[in-house]
Amino acid sequence: MRTDGVVGRAAGTQPRRVIDAGRLWSGGVMAALVAAGVAIVGLLIARGLFDIPVLVERNGKLVNADTWWYAAAAFLAGIAATGLLHLLLVAAPQPYRFFGWITGLAVTIAVLVPFTTAAGLDTKIAVGLINLAVGVCISSIVSGVGRSAARVLDEPYG
Repeated sequence: MRTDGVVGRAAGTQPRRVIDAGRLWSGGVMAALVAAGVAIVGLLIARGLFDIPVLVERNGKLVNADTWWYAAAAFLAGIAATGLLHLLLVAAPQPYRFFGWITGLAVTIAVLVPFTTAAGLDTKIAVGLINLAVGVCISSIVSGVGRSAARVLDEPYG
């Protein structure tokens, strides 16, 4: 029975979940680096092997995506996902379920956005696939890091 009004904490006991923040964030930075690498490899494959221009929309115009800008965006997405998971681990009753849904929706949006531009179909597919690869990479690695960085002390809800 919970008597102190704090979700996840019984009166006089420790919180149910202990989070190793150092482990979570170091893993999150590593996931972000891998995501940046995936973005670079995706751009190299699209441009180098298939000769597909990878275009993004800036100020209402389609321009060729800068490799380092794309890698930096993937890196920042990995950091943002780590922050989201940390927040969910602290506050949500089922953090991995919410993280899966939120990242799944974000990846779906990232895959569909290129199809709203005036770019050619080959470019739309290439950018969508690169965004899918980056999103799956971030989601799976950060989720796995979170599971290794958070420990449940007791069984939830009996």
